[in-house]
Amino acid sequence: MSEAGRSLVAGIEAVLFDLDGVLVDTEPWWHEVRVAWAAARGRSWDRADSHLCMGRNSREWSEIMRERLGATEAPIAIERAIVAALVERYASEPVPLVPGAPAAAAAIAARVPVAIASSAHPAVIRAAVAAAGLGSTFVTIVSSDDVARGKPAPDVYLEAARRLGVAPAACLVIEDSRNGVLAGRAAGMRVVLVPNASVPPGPGVAEIADAVLERLADLPVAALGAAA
Repeated sequence: MSEAGRSLVAGIEAVLFDLDGVLVDTEPWWHEVRVAWAAARGRSWDRADSHLCMGRNSREWSEIMRERLGATEAPIAIERAIVAALVERYASEPVPLVPGAPAAAAAIAARVPVAIASSAHPAVIRAAVAAAGLGSTFVTIVSSDDVARGKPAPDVYLEAARRLGVAPAACLVIEDSRNGVLAGRAAGMRVVLVPNASVPPGPGVAEIADAVLERLADLPVAALGAAA
């Protein structure tokens, strides 16, 4: 194991995972559902619009959709429609897992406590965890809907650390997006970026993460929990 790898995980007592793009490759589902909702109302929704929603909690992204589309529906109605469509996809289609990620998460969980800290609606998280068979892996699951602000604010990661009883400085965050990396850094945690090919994080994100890994399985799991 390299010295850089040891340094990355030294003193880490818990690992906090984003969900979409890290464990399940479902960012395209979110985009497709929003495109369909907009098209049904004679409006268009593009990738730039979806990027504005990434990391936001349900209250925030539904308001972004209402504003961007000039929709007459209330944000809560938009939220319910999008969430229902996502849950239906999880129920009716095979979940697109990030290759190797569930197994890697299980290996990490065998060393230190792990949590999901996702921006997704709680119902979507439950559907994803059940469909991916991840229910027994994670000690706790936190949605950005459970806290005041979505990513890039640190709230969801700080709440996950609080529930685990671990100091933020002893937590390692696994992320794939700019807002997620910013949230982890704002929480005072170490952050690993695992870029997702379906929705790349964009320029400059690698530079603000503590490390960039091609895949989650490359994390030096054997050194987790070792003294700093």
